[in-house]
Amino acid sequence: MDDFLVRAILAGVAIALIAGPLGAFLLWRRMAYFGDTLSHSAILGVALGMLMSINVNIGILVSTLLVAALLILSQRQKRLGSDALLGIISHSALSLGLVLISFVHGMRVDLNAWLFGDILAVTWTDLGLIAVSVGVVLAVLTVIWKPLLSLTVHEELALVEGVNISLISAIYTLLIAVLVAIAMKIIGALLITSLLIIPAATARQFSKTPEQMAVLAIVVGCISVILGLSASFLWDTPAGPSIVVAASSLFLLSQVFSKRI
Repeated sequence: MDDFLVRAILAGVAIALIAGPLGAFLLWRRMAYFGDTLSHSAILGVALGMLMSINVNIGILVSTLLVAALLILSQRQKRLGSDALLGIISHSALSLGLVLISFVHGMRVDLNAWLFGDILAVTWTDLGLIAVSVGVVLAVLTVIWKPLLSLTVHEELALVEGVNISLISAIYTLLIAVLVAIAMKIIGALLITSLLIIPAATARQFSKTPEQMAVLAIVVGCISVILGLSASFLWDTPAGPSIVVAASSLFLLSQVFSKRI
């Protein structure tokens, strides 16, 4: 097996390890479009990072956290529904990022790589950073799992039980932001939400407990990565979209088999 393909598979599997459980919570909390908004805002972070000559990953992390904070504050108003707010902020952040990128001079910007990912270009250095980030996210998620689950099931009951709702929600949002930052180069801003939502939705058909769903979502995500990269290698198709197509195919199969069980 070619070296670049090994790195791509390892990177994709690493992302699936955290996308699975984080995506499960997005489904349980009915926040799928929230994840989409954060991934779109990552393009704004790319532009800010380039314009300010700082690490692009830092720019992505800052922009996603700022957008998340804006979303949380905006949801307190009652004039617009949350879906309308998410749509406005999502597309505004994406468009602003694309406009700002046009002001980047003296640097070649491969916009397609940021939008759709370039997992085949992952280096061993990138892989090391991804592994460390994934380890940290999994460790933090393990610590907040019970209070986050309690908050997801019943917010008022979680408050009575002493759960610091604001803190746990902020930490969860930070974990999503970290995922977006490290997944940008692999799957791209427009496809990140697919790896968050589709494997979790597939796993939901066959899970009886939250833990089962999280683990199955990881398994489905890993299989999607391997199938998608194999298809890309065999038929010379775009790697990122191929992974999403593989995940979508598994979801459709889950719908068929779940009806027969």
